[in-house]
Amino acid sequence: MNLKNFLSDFSDLIFPRCCEACDRSLVGNEATICTSCMISLPRIQLNGLHQDVIRYKFVNVPEVILTHSFLLFTKKGKVQHLLHALKYKGNKEVGLKLGFMFGQEMMTAGLLPNAGLIISVPLHKKKRKIRGYNQSDLLAEGFSNATGIPWSATALERIKHTATQTGKSKTQRRENVEGVFVAKEKIIHEHVIIMDDVLTTGATLEECMQTLKTAGCKYFTILTIALAEH
Repeated sequence: MNLKNFLSDFSDLIFPRCCEACDRSLVGNEATICTSCMISLPRIQLNGLHQDVIRYKFVNVPEVILTHSFLLFTKKGKVQHLLHALKYKGNKEVGLKLGFMFGQEMMTAGLLPNAGLIISVPLHKKKRKIRGYNQSDLLAEGFSNATGIPWSATALERIKHTATQTGKSKTQRRENVEGVFVAKEKIIHEHVIIMDDVLTTGATLEECMQTLKTAGCKYFTILTIALAEH
């Protein structure tokens, strides 16, 4: 064992690093998510019931070329633990890692869309100031690192601070996000990816698309790290 590995093992003994998904101690070169969880996270199959649920949410939006969510979100499950660490515990590495994993697996499956830009769903400046960052930016950056598709955190701006979408019906969610975004720049790419953390009704993502159409976008791929199971 060289000195670097010895010091790393000693540090883990004194200040144990834990997996954000299962809270078990990380060992060796593991970082943020343990190897066991990396393998066992509940991935959404490309063909199956959950994929049909995702498609149905945008069935009336013909401009959507592809929709996919990476993982299935269940209450008290590993995916919830990861997203909680990302959004509320300040662990940015969770976002970068999940985005990178998502990008890698879409490339491996041959499903990488022919899109020119990844656009992250923005937070309002008040919420961003409290959190210190936008979790969707980190997911988009990780996905970009894996795939080489550039990403932008400035194409959209959230100009209205809205109440949480939690507990609202689809109609209420649509009303809650109506007119909350504005396009900040002309986009030269007709096909773009919109990246967010959790897909519920899809109301926020639809509002993003409506706004991006005014900036020159014609086709959309909707990608989220998780699909909320109801």
